[in-house]
Amino acid sequence: MKRLMVAAAAGVLAAWLGRAELAGAAWEKDGRVEFRECPKCDKRIRIDLGAGKAYVNLARLEGACREAMAARAARLLDAARIAPAKDPKIRPLMGWSSWNTFGVDISEDIILDTARAMATNGLKAAGYTYVNIDDGFFWGHGEDGVLRFHPKRFPNGMKPVVDGIHALGLKAGIYSDAGADTCGSMWGGSGSGGKDSGGVGGGLYGHDAADCKLHFNDLGFDFIKVDYCGGKRLKLDEKARYTEIANAIKATGRTDVRFNICRWAFPGAWAADIAESWRTTKDIRANWKSVKDLIAENLYLSAYAKPGHYNDMDMLEVGQLAGRMKTVFGKHGDTGLTEDEETTHFGMWCMLSSPLLIGCDVRDIPDGTMKLITNPYLLAVNQNDLGCQAYVARREGDAYILVKDAGARFGTSRYVALYNGSDAGHEFTVRAGELDLGGTVEAFDLVEMADVGKFENSVSVTVAPHCSKFYRFDAARRLPRVVYEAESAFLSDYQELSDGAKSGTAFPAQREGASGGVLVRYLGNRATNDLVWREVKVDAAGDYVLTFHYAAEDDRAFDLSIDGGEGVRIAAPAANGGAIAAVATRARLGSGVHTIRISNATAWTPDIDRMTVVPALADSASCGK
Repeated sequence: MKRLMVAAAAGVLAAWLGRAELAGAAWEKDGRVEFRECPKCDKRIRIDLGAGKAYVNLARLEGACREAMAARAARLLDAARIAPAKDPKIRPLMGWSSWNTFGVDISEDIILDTARAMATNGLKAAGYTYVNIDDGFFWGHGEDGVLRFHPKRFPNGMKPVVDGIHALGLKAGIYSDAGADTCGSMWGGSGSGGKDSGGVGGGLYGHDAADCKLHFNDLGFDFIKVDYCGGKRLKLDEKARYTEIANAIKATGRTDVRFNICRWAFPGAWAADIAESWRTTKDIRANWKSVKDLIAENLYLSAYAKPGHYNDMDMLEVGQLAGRMKTVFGKHGDTGLTEDEETTHFGMWCMLSSPLLIGCDVRDIPDGTMKLITNPYLLAVNQNDLGCQAYVARREGDAYILVKDAGARFGTSRYVALYNGSDAGHEFTVRAGELDLGGTVEAFDLVEMADVGKFENSVSVTVAPHCSKFYRFDAARRLPRVVYEAESAFLSDYQELSDGAKSGTAFPAQREGASGGVLVRYLGNRATNDLVWREVKVDAAGDYVLTFHYAAEDDRAFDLSIDGGEGVRIAAPAANGGAIAAVATRARLGSGVHTIRISNATAWTPDIDRMTVVPALADSASCGK
């Protein structure tokens, strides 16, 4: 087993880049790739974006030819250029939102000053283009039904603000509530901690058509976040209410408006039919516990993300470092983050394909934070047309290995996160096969912007507490996936608005002995309450053994359907003490991607742990039913 060194000695990079003597001539005529000798450096290639160069360390070639390493260095340098989106709405939203720092204490000056800062400090250039005005601009609806704006905070109305944002080449976002009153009018959000009376009667309820016409036709806003404090007070049905709002937005004729559902929990698969993003969590706070809790809420939602539609983990608390907090929320748990926690926070939002909305005051942002959130290698993890959210490949307590494709679906390059959520250091043993990669794997550290080495089969990496490492692994070949965890599958009826056990909707649950410590419970009992693995890919047509690992304290059964075909009943006998058991069946699969569905329209299925898919041996014809 080879061990990647993940920490460079202080000053080594500076010494490397500062050497006056070149150990080798530049490989390319334009001088973008240079060879240098640095025995003290533990990296094979360093990227210096400021200089626009890649430096190959001759002391770490390890038998590789110069030309091959130079070619890799050039490719890594080119990877810092994020390709334009095929469709502007296809990638997670990037920008800034006013709530985390200012609450309702906003004004025309604050919003426009922020927009000017974003346009000039590198944020706009990195892709942060939305300037979102959250709660606090309201002054209720007038007797004529027209929405009014706060006379002191926005004395000139909102049109000059929107026009000013657009003049800077940025997009403008606005806020409302699905009910009659806004969150700020109920729970405060001002420097004094008091409730904001301007939000009373300021919500969309009863004004959908007029408010959407005002926001998107008359004023020209490009995004709207719709909260649910007022909707909850009125006990409105979430799906029906948000669908009404989506239809009102469509009625404006604007097809470029992006709509965010803010219900503070995963609302259900229906959200993707009407919105570009949906909140899956409670409000974030600037402390480690909050960040860790929000990550936990999203680890098993990868099946619900797709191009143009994403799970929203809430705004970023980057820049809110311990000792330099800036917020109107007082002591509401805002103790700040360490630099390691901030890196984990931002990197995991990228891996999990969340919208990236900065919440700090970007007019005064720490240099380290700015470097982190404008890192093009990390941003490429989030900003690509694949629309993939990372899934958990392996879990060890509070330490997780997550993976998702990079560059192309089912290609030889994958993004990998080693997320250590524990309070102690953790040694990860990363097995290439678990990531569906084979042969020699070359590892590029996305944060350090450095090629840190290569390995075959497995590699060991030690990660500090609350810290994470983020890589791009480039392998010689892609292997077929063998293990499909139930918690990474699509659960058609899954939702977090009510207790799944009481409502009878399937959900992932902790279970000792299960693979990854999690399985899916409460499947079946109606046709829609199913589990679907949507991307089961095999390279060669043939017979395969599908093995289903499950838990059942009594005899149960499920119907297995492949690619929408007729279901086959699979018996799942009770296991002693509810232990994890297995049942196998044989299926003919063609080359390509398949959909495998588990359901039972009339009774509960067993709790499903995972499925494995392996080619059937010629002498295994008797396997399963």
